[in-house]
Amino acid sequence: SWAVADAISRVLKNSEELHSWRTHLLSACMKGLVAMYSNSKDESKQEVERSMLLRLEELLGVVEEVDPDDWCSLVKTGLKCRYRDETFLKVLNVAIQLLYKKESSLSQ
Repeated sequence: SWAVADAISRVLKNSEELHSWRTHLLSACMKGLVAMYSNSKDESKQEVERSMLLRLEELLGVVEEVDPDDWCSLVKTGLKCRYRDETFLKVLNVAIQLLYKKESSLSQ
């Protein structure tokens, strides 16, 4: 559940720390997905993964920058373990569009 993360985001809503919080949340989300993909090749936790993927997509739209190591791990592990998962592929496509536009930090 994202209840705690959402509560912290609401508290930080008009704060200068909100961007930093979202950046850390994005990193944690990617690391969590990598861990799930690595430990659960049978796709048994699809609903949890789906929730995290949708949150990842939401955070990418706001933060628009990622740690290159987190991104590399997510893409590599995700494609290895979930190359047939429609939600993963959709979010990956959205992420690529967001992260590799001209002004992005990853496109340099």
